[in-house]
Amino acid sequence: METHVVAVPSKQAYLPFREYRTWYRITGSLDGGKLPLVVVHGGPGCTHDYVDSFKGIAELDGRAVIHYDQLGNGNSTRLPAKGSDFWTPALFLEELDALLKHLGIQDRYAFLGQSWGGMLGAEHAVRQPKGLKALVIANSPANMHTWVSEANRLRQELPWEVQETLLKHEEAGTITDPEYLTASRVFYDRHVCRVVPWPPEVARTFAIMDEDNTVYRNMNGPTEFHVIGTMKDWTIEDRLHLIEAPTLLISGKHDEATPLVVKPYLDQVRGVEWVLFENSSHMPHVEETDLCLATVSRFLSSHD
Repeated sequence: METHVVAVPSKQAYLPFREYRTWYRITGSLDGGKLPLVVVHGGPGCTHDYVDSFKGIAELDGRAVIHYDQLGNGNSTRLPAKGSDFWTPALFLEELDALLKHLGIQDRYAFLGQSWGGMLGAEHAVRQPKGLKALVIANSPANMHTWVSEANRLRQELPWEVQETLLKHEEAGTITDPEYLTASRVFYDRHVCRVVPWPPEVARTFAIMDEDNTVYRNMNGPTEFHVIGTMKDWTIEDRLHLIEAPTLLISGKHDEATPLVVKPYLDQVRGVEWVLFENSSHMPHVEETDLCLATVSRFLSSHD
């Protein structure tokens, strides 16, 4: 007996945002009746590619899944001349609101943010938008000081020669040196993505960031553990109690977003559910794809 696989329809387009363009893609149909899911990538300064696997939720439960590249990244307008005063959470909140309105889903939607995307999701959710019916915060800090201290604690567990190399180049300001990048990769392979070699969609995001790291450099810094950008003092801990939307928190056992990093969400968000993926680091959607997508689908389905 033949099995016929029905392809889920996909549409790509651009949102006019300010005088720029934001690329987005819809997988599935917005007319399906289920909560459409907006998936927001991390960084700040990554692209949708590495979180692409979440489009599989459209096939799992029939809901529309929307990906987009935030301004300055990927397929959206690149702005390499813009400085740190331009790249703010307020800019990306405005862009998100514009996308929701453009798609006509502002009155009823679900949000999934990974890493920085979850930070943006928390900033969005504390404003208590009436249309936000379900929130997924994936591998995200609530306070950058905790993030940096935990990242540096994990860094101290790296081989001594790797630590020495990192420190040497940070002190010398030679953080684009191939030796520094190679040493950094040891941390990334332990705590960012443990699939070796990195899947093509993950490698693609990092390759695009190598080509243009404007947003990441300005807001974060050169690496996950050397945070010297404008977000270095960011926190949302004191506002998390304002979140009203049902919330799912996910993280990995080997994640740079350690239990201490995600703890404020558990302590402050009413009724939050936490799922820890035992065989993952920062990307359960890549490292344990089937389980991660099924977990998110189950949560969303309970709020349709």
